[in-house]
Amino acid sequence: MTGSFDILIVGVGGQGTILASNVLGEACLIEGRHVAGAETHGMAQRGGSVESHIRIDAAGGPLISPGTADLLIAFDLLEALRYRHFLAPGGVMVAAEQIIVPTPVFQQKLAIPTPEAIIERLGGIELCRVDAAALAVEAGSILAQNIVMLGAASGFMPLAAGSLIKAVMRCVPPKTVAINVAAFEKGMDAGEACRTA
Repeated sequence: MTGSFDILIVGVGGQGTILASNVLGEACLIEGRHVAGAETHGMAQRGGSVESHIRIDAAGGPLISPGTADLLIAFDLLEALRYRHFLAPGGVMVAAEQIIVPTPVFQQKLAIPTPEAIIERLGGIELCRVDAAALAVEAGSILAQNIVMLGAASGFMPLAAGSLIKAVMRCVPPKTVAINVAAFEKGMDAGEACRTA
């Protein structure tokens, strides 16, 4: 691989985007790869938009420019639509099927689009849709959706699955390791299904 591989993780406050970016950073350290990262928290209370930039083997700064992300991981369909313009031509988006319905402050009393309408507006990209909530529950905790999403995206990034699993084990609370490893593995299976469909 030449140049950087740029990953943008987007979601809303409370979904674990920062933990997910920490896992990716840890996996890079395990593999001895250079990594640069930055988070934009904004209104990062539950419901506010949050983005994490991870640049693997990048020579420049930590922020990803619009139109250059190799991989966009969206924990929410509305956020997938909001950040779609960051995806490079030929880039891949891995998106959770869920929509976190924003409070009236964030939605400004506008109608929430349906998942089908969002998918239509995303058109023209390689999209892997994941039912992260259901898979997290199967793994043992609804709170593990962020790790499900990392697992689903893992086959699209230049990091070994073993390094990512080891990073998950290092970054999550000790009592949740088994659940999070199971969540990652269930996400990997979902991602594999996307790649072979």
